[in-house]
Amino acid sequence: MPARGRRAVRRGKSTLLGALTGQRPADRGTVLYDGRDLYRDYAELRQRIGLVPQDDILHLQLTVRRALGYAAELRFPEDTVAAERRARVDEVIRELGLVERAEQPIHSLSGGQRKRVSVALELLTKPSLLFLDEPTSGLDPGMDRSVMHMLRGLADDGRTVVVVTHSVLSLDVCDRLLVLAPGGRVAYYGPPGDTLGFFGFEQWPEAFEAFENDRDRDWAGQYRSSRFHRRYIADATARPDVPVPVPVSGVPASGRAAVEPGPPPKPQSWGSQLRTLVRRYAAALSADRTFLAIMIALPFVMGAMARSLSEGSLNPESTLNVLLILCVGGVLTGAANAVRELVKERTIYRRERAVGLSRSAYLASKVVVLGLITVVQAVVLTLVALIGVPLNVPGGKGVLMPPLVEITLAVALLAFTAMMLGLLVSALVRKEEVTMPLLVLLAIVQVVFCGALLKVRGTPVLEQLAWLVPSRWAFAAMGATIDIGRIAPGEKTADPLMRHTAAAWLFDMGAMVALCLVLALVVARLLRRHEPVVMRR
Repeated sequence: MPARGRRAVRRGKSTLLGALTGQRPADRGTVLYDGRDLYRDYAELRQRIGLVPQDDILHLQLTVRRALGYAAELRFPEDTVAAERRARVDEVIRELGLVERAEQPIHSLSGGQRKRVSVALELLTKPSLLFLDEPTSGLDPGMDRSVMHMLRGLADDGRTVVVVTHSVLSLDVCDRLLVLAPGGRVAYYGPPGDTLGFFGFEQWPEAFEAFENDRDRDWAGQYRSSRFHRRYIADATARPDVPVPVPVSGVPASGRAAVEPGPPPKPQSWGSQLRTLVRRYAAALSADRTFLAIMIALPFVMGAMARSLSEGSLNPESTLNVLLILCVGGVLTGAANAVRELVKERTIYRRERAVGLSRSAYLASKVVVLGLITVVQAVVLTLVALIGVPLNVPGGKGVLMPPLVEITLAVALLAFTAMMLGLLVSALVRKEEVTMPLLVLLAIVQVVFCGALLKVRGTPVLEQLAWLVPSRWAFAAMGATIDIGRIAPGEKTADPLMRHTAAAWLFDMGAMVALCLVLALVVARLLRRHEPVVMRR
C-alpha cells in the first residue's frame, strides 16, 4: 500500500491492519474470514491468522531454534507432544532458509534474516492468512527484494499473504495491489502493472506527489467508476442469489444443515505458560552478558561502600550512613533489574497476548525470575556490608531473630518492592530510553524520604508521602532491629516505627508487603492498556 503523507497514512494503515486482524475491531461493519465473523469467533480464528509487526517480536539474545521452540510451546495446544513441536520448528526453519542460522543468536543476524525469523514464528501454527506490516522497512534494496521474493514463495504454497509497505521496489511480485489515498480511501485495487497507467503517471514519485498536493481530486470516486472496480471488487464479491430452503418442523431442510464453528484449540494452561515463560526469560537474561555483569557487580560495590562507611562497627556516627547505603543499594538493585523489562518487550507481549498468552502468567514470570535475582543480590549486598561488623545491638538480639538475619530480610524485601516499582515504571513509559533517568529520580526519592537525611515523623506532607516510599519502611525496620533510638539518638530516630519491638518491625515489613501487592495490581492494570483491544473484552 504505497502512499505519501506518512503521518496520516501510517495511522490509517495501522487502524486498517488492526481491524483486518481482529486486534482492534472496527466500530462499524464486519470482517469475514472464510464466511465467519472474525470478531465473533476470534478465539478460534486467531490461530489461522499470522501477523508480523514492523518491530521485531523476538528475544534477540536467544538462538533462532530456542526462540521458535519457546514460541511453539506457548502457541501449540497443551496436548501437543514435544517431538511434534520440534518437528514443526525444524520444518519452518527449512522453509524459511534458516538452517545454517538455527543455532545463531538472533541479534547477530542481518535485518532480512531477522525478518525471516519473525515470519517463521508466525508460520508455526500454519496460518492460512499472513499479514506483514512494512517487512522491508530499513532494509537495503537487495534485502528488500529478497524478503519480498520469500513472501512470494509463501503465497505460492497456498497462503494468502498481505503486505503493508511504502516501498515500491518489488510490487511486481504481488498478485494484487491496494493503494490508499490520504484519508484511507481506496484509490486503486488491481494488478500492480496497471497501477501507474490508471493514475496517468510514469513513475511512482509523481503519483506520491499528486496524492500529497492534489487533495481535491476524488481518487476514490475515480476508482469506483473504473473497470478495475467492476472486475476486481464488484464482480469478485458478487454472489448469486441462492434460495434458502424452508425448514419443516424446526428441522433444517436437506442441504441446509447448520454448521456450528468448532471449539477453539485448547490453549496452554496457566501453569504451563508460566513454566515456559520463566524458562524463556531466564534463558534470555543469562545470554545478556551486560546485564549479568551489572547484576553481579552492583551488590558487591554497594556492599563495599556500606562496609567502608561503618568505620569497623555501627556507632552513633556511622549507623545512619550504613543504613542509608543499604537502602539505596536495595532500591538500585531491584529497580535497575526491572525498569526496562516490560517496555522493551511490549511488541512481543502485544503479539503473544493476541494469540492467547495469559496476562497474569506473563507478569508472574517476570516477578519470579527478577524476584529471585533481586533477593539473591540483596542478600549478597547485606552480607558484604555487615558480616563480621559488630552491630552493637543492645542485648545483642533482634526483635524476633538474630539482627543480621532481620536486616537481611528487610533489605531483601526492600529490593523486591523496588523491583515491583521498576516494573511499574516500565509499564508506564513509552520508550526504553527514558527508563534510566527515571531510575536516577527513583533513587533520589528513596534517599530523601527514607528518614536518614530528613526528619519524616511529624512533618506534614513529607510524612504522608513517605508512606508510599519503600525505603521509608525498610529503614524503619532496620532501625527497629538495631534499636537505633539508643545507638544513634536524635530527632530523626525518635520514631515509633523504629522502636525495638516485634510489633514495630512486623508493621514495617507488612507495609512493604502491602506496597508489593498494590504495585502488582497496578502493573497488571497497566499491562492491559498495551494489549490488543479485542483481548481486553
